[in-house]
Amino acid sequence: MRTIIPFLLASFLFACGESTENTEMTQSTRSTDKETTSEDLETKAKRHAEARLGISPTEKYTLEIYPENLDGDEKPDAIITLNRLEFAKNEAAKSKNPVKHAELGFMGNYNYIFYYDGGLDKISPEILVPSSPNATLKVTFEHIASEKFKDILIDYRVLNASFRNFYTVIEHTPRHVFQWKVFDGINKTEKEAYHFSYTEGTLGPQKDILVMKATMKDPGKVADIYSFEPEITPTSEQLYRFFYYPREGKYMSKK
Repeated sequence: MRTIIPFLLASFLFACGESTENTEMTQSTRSTDKETTSEDLETKAKRHAEARLGISPTEKYTLEIYPENLDGDEKPDAIITLNRLEFAKNEAAKSKNPVKHAELGFMGNYNYIFYYDGGLDKISPEILVPSSPNATLKVTFEHIASEKFKDILIDYRVLNASFRNFYTVIEHTPRHVFQWKVFDGINKTEKEAYHFSYTEGTLGPQKDILVMKATMKDPGKVADIYSFEPEITPTSEQLYRFFYYPREGKYMSKK
């Protein structure tokens, strides 16, 4: 008998988040030459993020803008990321055990994404990505739900590992539909790595996601595990296959 099960991997990460207060931190911006990264959007994004997160005018943070067609209309959209590393460090310094916070990479609620809908000319509420703020979020895009627009892939770090969240924009809102580990084992004996492939959908137009085995080269001792990008070699070995289940709005596996 087939049983359809949801596959969510990292709900435990939300337990790492802590309530925060405004403190001094760093701010820089990154944009491209595309239309959606005009000064107007950058200014609007800063104002929106600061209001939503209660960031003071003196607080420093990192804000980046990634333009892409994310909903299929003719207006360019964008993903906006926000990283509050210095705020995390300041919060840890005020805690009872700052050394422990540092050892855990300041894990908590310090990395966020926002969705800019070009058609509506509006920015979404913040979407929290619990992770280590020692690494900014890595944003890529893939045609998964449709060939007319791209889905959003967010990579984030947790200690020695990297994870990937998959989001599809539905009714002007990014929906978290899938999650998997990318690699694990920096500065450890045991290592694991994966890559992803996409093929014709089982139940609809959304492509199935294939989790493929990969190998991770041992780099020796790594000083900065959060900025280090390991050498990963894909293989042709398929480990799992997931399909989009519309009733749940998430990817499932068959068992």
